[in-house]
Amino acid sequence: MPTEQHHDPWRYCIAPMLDRTDREYRYFARLLSRQARLYSEMIVTGALVHGDASRFLAHSPEEAPLALQLGGSDPRALAAAARLGADAGYAEINLNVGCPSDRVQSGRIGACLMAEPALVADCVAAMRAAVGVPVTVKARLGIDDLDSYEHLVKFVDTVAAAGCETFIVHARKAWLHGLSPHENRTIPPLDYPRVYRLKRDFPRLRIVLNGGLMNHAAALAALEHVDGVMVGRAAYDTPWLLADVDAAVFGAPVRPVARPGILEAYLDYCEARLAAGARLRALLAPLHGLQQGQPGARRWRRTLGELACRGGDPRAALRELRAARNAA
Repeated sequence: MPTEQHHDPWRYCIAPMLDRTDREYRYFARLLSRQARLYSEMIVTGALVHGDASRFLAHSPEEAPLALQLGGSDPRALAAAARLGADAGYAEINLNVGCPSDRVQSGRIGACLMAEPALVADCVAAMRAAVGVPVTVKARLGIDDLDSYEHLVKFVDTVAAAGCETFIVHARKAWLHGLSPHENRTIPPLDYPRVYRLKRDFPRLRIVLNGGLMNHAAALAALEHVDGVMVGRAAYDTPWLLADVDAAVFGAPVRPVARPGILEAYLDYCEARLAAGARLRALLAPLHGLQQGQPGARRWRRTLGELACRGGDPRAALRELRAARNAA
């Protein structure tokens, strides 16, 4: 455990995850950790520039530090979307150059952009000219047959020349065809040494490692070689992992945290969000992993599922959870 505080805001990040890292989960995560860096789900530029930007960008002040992840490849559209994000209070604009799904590729978004480092550099330059907050890139080691270390170096060097100082690297390559997004998170082998080498070769850049980090021991081992780590599914499926991340990873003083108290605070938030029109199912979703690894975890998940599907007054469901909070 660190004996001194580490203040790099990218030291421990929670990955942007579609249908996961919405504003409800992010508020819940912030109750557990004050210092972990949170990311939005990926939002495509069109949704912000031509849609209801205020709805997509809405968040609570308590979520800070909070980053906005954008999907797109048109520099002007990305600049406009980045400006909307910065004006809405996001502390970072992150460009998705790592998602391999077919639907995303069809819009020239995500991992397919690793084949076009000059275009990514143009996108970064346009966003940096539009906002005063950091512009970062989340990428893979490579794609398909463009998976050599030399290609990765060319990509990073080209994009860094446009002013990107922080690269979040998922330590796997991506196959653009033949694998589902889930398979692309599990089948291509992890290659941490390649990310560590990247940090050695670009010491002035901030390199954040993503992929396969399931606990604090793995995160701390990686932090011996890179500037930060990004944790994905583990932080969502077992959110109590975040309860001691401030002390374990940042060296902050230990803060007493108990499940009943966290649940009570989150249910207070749920009451306010219901009054604002939020859906009960979305509000309950982050709680499914609260009891993971504890006695009664299966019963807890079943209760949440039943309450989400029951219908009727959603406040009655919250009252039932409050009555059961001492068992959480």
